[in-house]
Formats: sequence, structure tokens, C-alpha cells
Amino acid sequence: MKRLILYAGRPEDESGRSNREIRTYDFLDQLGIKYSRMDHDPVTTIEACEDVDRALGMNICKNLFLCNRKKTEFFLLMMPGLKTFKAKELKGQIPTAGRLSFAHEDKMLEYLDIKPGSVSVMGLMNDHDHHVQLLIDRELAQDEYIGCHPCECTTSLKVRTSDILNVFLPAVHHEPIIVDLSGTVEEG
Repeated sequence: MKRLILYAGRPEDESGRSNREIRTYDFLDQLGIKYSRMDHDPVTTIEACEDVDRALGMNICKNLFLCNRKKTEFFLLMMPGLKTFKAKELKGQIPTAGRLSFAHEDKMLEYLDIKPGSVSVMGLMNDHDHHVQLLIDRELAQDEYIGCHPCECTTSLKVRTSDILNVFLPAVHHEPIIVDLSGTVEEG
């Protein structure tokens, strides 16, 4: 793995970075949101994020792209990375959704402009037609920071939760639904 170094803000040299990553930095900077950034080898699972988590001094959140049974409603669920996901816990907390399952990656790319392994709240800046409803676990919403990808799994960001909730989400016109997930926390 690359040597993990925490930087303030966007990279000085943006060569070799994707357009979607650069757009994320542009948008955060436009909003005046301060963030720390760490480049690393691709990490596409929570388990692969352990070294990054330690270097960031926090846990990167788990982001799941879900849909209802008819594949007509889509959800981005943000939850603590070490918490296990149990779809049945969302039943009743999202009345219109019914039973949820993992959505197909083509919808993730279409609505969020994100590929599997890079799912992030930052993708909501690409959801101009509001196809995706954001769900945030209450425990995560109460953390001081949220760790997420800038739409690419080779970089992680550390952003104040209050900036995500009070600046970023209003700017992208997405209002989160806070959910309560009791999922057991896995030992790390």
C-alpha cells in the first residue's frame, strides 16, 4: 500500500485523476467545505479501509446503494462501517419502500456517476433529478466526521458531519431520512 499521508484540501497536481473526482473537489471548494484528503491504493470494501481508517483517525462509513422490489425507488444508505446491515431493520422506517435489496450498478452509474466500490454521499451532487433518497444511520449522523470517497475509491476524504448535513446536502437538494439501525458492530 502507498504511504498514507493526510493532506488539507484538493491535490496540487490533478493529473491522472478522473473528472468525477475533480468535480467533487470543485464542488466542495465552491461550497467552502474544508476537508482532509488521503490518496491510497483502491479500497472497495470496508475491510480494505482499515489502514486508511487508522491514518484518518476515524472510520470510513459504509455506503450501500439499495432499491425497492420493483426497482422504482433508489436509496443511498450511510451507516457506520463496522455495523452489519440488515435490510429488515429499515422496514417501517421508509414507508413507501417496502423490502429493500441491493440495486444494480448500472443505476448507480446513471444516477450517481459512481462505480461499485466508490459509492459515496458525494455522488448525490450528480443526482440532479433526485432519483436517490439518502438514508443516514442516526449513530453516523451524530459523529463529528464522515469519511467518504470523492467518487473514486483511490482517495478518501474526512469531512465534518455538520458540513455534510448543513451545507452539502442542502446544496444538492437532498434531505436525508435518519434511520435507526441496531445492526451489531463487528469486532475490528
